[in-house]
Amino acid sequence: MELNQPLQSRIESLVESDRVVLFMKGTRMQPMCGFSAATIGILDSLVPEYTTFNVLEDQGIREGVKAFSDWPTIPQLYIDKEFVGGCDIVKQMFNNGELHEMLGVEAPDRTPPEIVVSDAAAAIIANALQANPGSVVHLSIDGRWQHSFNLGPMEGHEVRAESNGVALLFDVASGQKAKGLSIDVEETVQGTAFKIDNPNAPPSVGRMSPAELAAARREAATAPTLVDVRTSDERARAVIEGSIPLDEEGMKLVSALAKDTKLVFYCHTGVRSRSAAEHFRTEGFTDVHNLEGGIDAWSREVDASVPRY
Repeated sequence: MELNQPLQSRIESLVESDRVVLFMKGTRMQPMCGFSAATIGILDSLVPEYTTFNVLEDQGIREGVKAFSDWPTIPQLYIDKEFVGGCDIVKQMFNNGELHEMLGVEAPDRTPPEIVVSDAAAAIIANALQANPGSVVHLSIDGRWQHSFNLGPMEGHEVRAESNGVALLFDVASGQKAKGLSIDVEETVQGTAFKIDNPNAPPSVGRMSPAELAAARREAATAPTLVDVRTSDERARAVIEGSIPLDEEGMKLVSALAKDTKLVFYCHTGVRSRSAAEHFRTEGFTDVHNLEGGIDAWSREVDASVPRY
């Protein structure tokens, strides 16, 4: 695709709009591909604020930015108007410290985490290594605190932790999340599997019924912060009084709250709000809930004066 002048000017304006700009699929709160989610996770750990552009909402920008950067894939990261790269390059720069230096933040912590590997888990890992000579065990922990094992060559930037004669390699972000990690085995319907206990993982998103929310709002001591993730058009139709719209300003407001603030997210039926709640859980908030059934259930079960749509 060749860039015409108006499209190039639009992209230049977006690149110049902030110090850190990410062209991605989806939004910071709700990334729509794994590569965008991984890049968001890295940036969230380093800088509190940056600008994202959802290329799924603009086909011209989606194709034009590839020509602009001469890079074929999305996401694409710019820092100080300079093209940095896609997800794999961002990961590499994060792990070797180049991204920290570029952003002017403290170098990554490479302290090996203290971990505990049970005898049964150690035996399984040893057997896997014996069957794959030359490989090492990598353990990654993503932004949703999902733990993934894989066998492969050493890359050189990893954080190494040892327990019970077993060595595990972590990328820098995973190593910081693995302090106190314990690994055992359990029997599941699919067979023997690793059982991982990570004390650093925030509690899962809770479910809150409309009746429970109404009761909590009547008690000043337990009144939660209610967050509306719907579009402005939906909010014009109906709204739960006292809720915060999760627009750009609302995103900043909620992000600045204390991590133990009780948060309840809602949308129309409770689907979109669960994704938003999950985002803030992974940001370290420890008391996060989703309103089951959304504003539609609230109208049916608690406050009929709120219009249904």
